[in-house]
Amino acid sequence: MGPDSSTPHYFNQLVDSVNSIVWPEGLDVHAIDAPTGLAPNALAFAADVTAGPGKHDRGTGRLIFLDDPSEPAGWGGRTRAIIFAQSPIEALMGGHDELAHVAWSWLTESLAITGAAYEHPAATVTRVVSVGFGDLASQGKGSQIEVRASWSPKSNDGKPHAEAWARFVLHLAGFEVLPEGVSAMGL
Repeated sequence: MGPDSSTPHYFNQLVDSVNSIVWPEGLDVHAIDAPTGLAPNALAFAADVTAGPGKHDRGTGRLIFLDDPSEPAGWGGRTRAIIFAQSPIEALMGGHDELAHVAWSWLTESLAITGAAYEHPAATVTRVVSVGFGDLASQGKGSQIEVRASWSPKSNDGKPHAEAWARFVLHLAGFEVLPEGVSAMGL
């Protein structure tokens, strides 16, 4: 732990670091009520992808930071970052086994790009393929990918972890976080 890992100070620094983020364009992020009963301190956010044309579902995500000074055994530290990200995908992509591995690599790359130091990562990647029948036949065939992951940040600087989550939610939905001053070319 850092020089002062006392609970109010440690968690307040985590909150301040995350609140200093300028969220990327194309992602609408807002604070939500954190789950209760999982840790003495918690901070949570929800995001919806707004990038791209049209008004269809482009992707969504949740980020939760749990902080427990007792360092629960399964965490490997006092803080645990927990994410959820979901995005529709082309129906044909839903059947590809390697998609799960690709999604995991996008998450670990996002953590590396933002410099997020962590340990004890865990995740599940779920691919869903659905086909409408009867009164729902007009919905046709659709697919989505869903990622649930967690890891233990090595410090109370939550900013790189939250930035990695934002990048990942956008990437999963098919959009990239571009460097400042760079614009995407429309097709």
